[in-house]
Amino acid sequence: MERLRFGIIGCGVIGQMHAEAIASLPDAQLVAVADTIVASAEKLGAKYGATPYAEYQQMLAEAPIDAVCICTPSGQHGQPACEAMRAGKHVVVEKPMEIRLERIQEMLAVQRETGRKLTVISQHRFDAASQQVHQLVEEGAFGRLVLGNAAIPWWRSQAYYDSGAWRGTWELDGGGVLMNQSIHSIDLLQWFMGPVKSLQAYTDTLAHTMETEDVAVAILRFANGALGTINATTGAYPGVTTRIEVFGDRGSAVIENDKLRFLRLARDEKEEVGAYGSAGSSHPEPEDNGAGASDPTNIQTSTHAAQIADFINAIREDRTPAIDGYAARHPVEIILGIYESARTKKEVSFS
Repeated sequence: MERLRFGIIGCGVIGQMHAEAIASLPDAQLVAVADTIVASAEKLGAKYGATPYAEYQQMLAEAPIDAVCICTPSGQHGQPACEAMRAGKHVVVEKPMEIRLERIQEMLAVQRETGRKLTVISQHRFDAASQQVHQLVEEGAFGRLVLGNAAIPWWRSQAYYDSGAWRGTWELDGGGVLMNQSIHSIDLLQWFMGPVKSLQAYTDTLAHTMETEDVAVAILRFANGALGTINATTGAYPGVTTRIEVFGDRGSAVIENDKLRFLRLARDEKEEVGAYGSAGSSHPEPEDNGAGASDPTNIQTSTHAAQIADFINAIREDRTPAIDGYAARHPVEIILGIYESARTKKEVSFS
């Protein structure tokens, strides 16, 4: 079987991760890369034997590629994605899909018009822990869901934000800790708990000099009646455990740094743990282990590779990728809702 030929637009940290993920797959090949910083394209191209381009439009027109990974700043995902699909290429977009809903709608419209495959990186849905918890939710193993929480207490230095003019800006980053660092955890929370019905939130900038927020707290009501919270910051030195909690009246699960640290389900309908509950169980001190809490480069590429492999299979089987643009729109809607609530000091509802 011939390998699917990839191009990458954007050769920064995320572009390098995509290149590594593609190189790890036996039925994928990186053949072209593009970046307006020519030295970055040349360096990445040399490492993987790919032709470098200064302009992605030239790459789309000339390079023998089947698919493109969009790894530009968040506010610059829509245009190259649409141009690539119109050029007949299938598209992988790094999170977030885009930072404005009207651009997301345009991307979805172009995908429908062209019939190209479109996936948006939500690689933590491919973690073993996420897969297990989601399956248990689907089976109703937790009983009635009552509470779901996501905590992302990360650290980013001022030097991190100063390292790129787009970082921490509304125009190109689309936000701060929520849109950039927390979107994966928010995606998992709503994947487990279901759609968000309404929310109320606060955001602030307390630890850095930047346009956007470095701390945020939101209270959620899910469509199924459950409540929940999101709390996130890039001001928690030195970067602490990322935690997602799912609680129901028949079971509970806790994921820490992408690992399932606690799972307890009622064995049968008659099982009781006593009027005051159970003390639970202890767990080893969690480590960063590739979650990126303190270092954005310390993120494992295996789940990126798993999602790109699903994308390749979707192309060959002519099916919808596991995470399409419609799924990727949901966490962006939640984040934009948090920003609106924090700005207006009012509850935001979703239709």
